[in-house]
Amino acid sequence: MIRTLLASAAIAGFAMLPANAGGLAEPVMEPEIIVEETATGTGGGWVVPLILIALVAAVASSSGGGETTNLE
Repeated sequence: MIRTLLASAAIAGFAMLPANAGGLAEPVMEPEIIVEETATGTGGGWVVPLILIALVAAVASSSGGGETTNLE
């Protein structure tokens, strides 16, 4: 009886050695991802139409009147 008790204690002791052999390691933690939502206000809603109006005005002014110059 004592022999089996000592044998089981020795097996349990040797089984725990590899678990503690390396010591405590720092835990690897995933970086926390923070998502910031953009404001959906009307503060910048006028920029795109203003750019489109400027683009249309530039195209209209550069198209000329269809006049051709004769270099002869």
